[in-house]
Amino acid sequence: MRNDSRTGWPMRLAITALLFGLAGADTSAATLEEIRERGSIRIAVANEVPYGYIDEHGEPRGAGPEVALRLMDELGIESIEWIETSFGDLIPGLEEGRFDMAAAEMAIRPSRCERVLFSAPNTSYGEGLLVRAANPLEIAGYADFAERDDIRVAVLEGATQVGIMQALGVPDDQVIQIGENEAAIDTLLGGKVDAYAGTGLTVSQLDAQDSKVEVVQNFEDPVIDGEIVRSWGAFTFPPDAETLRDAFDEVLLDYRNTQEWEDTLAGYGFTQDDILNAFRFDTEWLCSREE
Repeated sequence: MRNDSRTGWPMRLAITALLFGLAGADTSAATLEEIRERGSIRIAVANEVPYGYIDEHGEPRGAGPEVALRLMDELGIESIEWIETSFGDLIPGLEEGRFDMAAAEMAIRPSRCERVLFSAPNTSYGEGLLVRAANPLEIAGYADFAERDDIRVAVLEGATQVGIMQALGVPDDQVIQIGENEAAIDTLLGGKVDAYAGTGLTVSQLDAQDSKVEVVQNFEDPVIDGEIVRSWGAFTFPPDAETLRDAFDEVLLDYRNTQEWEDTLAGYGFTQDDILNAFRFDTEWLCSREE
């Protein structure tokens, strides 16, 4: 165990390769008191910059982990076991009891609310598109994939962009799902797709990695049922972890009113508009709206 200089309390860091259908996994969620007694909480990340990831030094980073680090001490939890998995495995892992919560800034969606519990919103973010440099096919927005049959788009498996493309009427054979954001550039430059759809923050991070790709300029925000698409990211918990989620919410809601919380989000590229929008809706409303 080591002492984390940012929090002042011991933190055990375990980057764990997860297997589906882990034998003997306890499917009942641990209560807050049980987690306090064992002294450690298992928190999953999906290795998405800047939402939640493990850096090259094995340290947890991102808007989700940074906030979680600052709240665990208030909850009386001594250490964190960080578990790195794919985005598509976050909800199954919570359902199967393989971790106690996820710090991946997963967007609050009604269909997801039927499977897991969400905290209060921690972030808000819009959409974006990554294309080849100079945008040779002149792709302007998500709607282009519904209106044209000569272009294909990649999306992250299990991400909200899958549902957005379906809602816009994009044919399934024009949408390629990939397992992780890190594969987006190779998938795009390899000619399998003509663009990668993700949140604005995600595509901006990818844009900085390779000069042969770029973010679509003057991006046209997707509009579904007359509303511009925006996501609200939150921490996620197993479906029967109400006491843990409620206790976490209590400290999160207080922390959202601090300059430290705002500075943390701004440090990961969230704009002032993104930060202010985090307060716009509560989880109950986001879980009940139509998709």
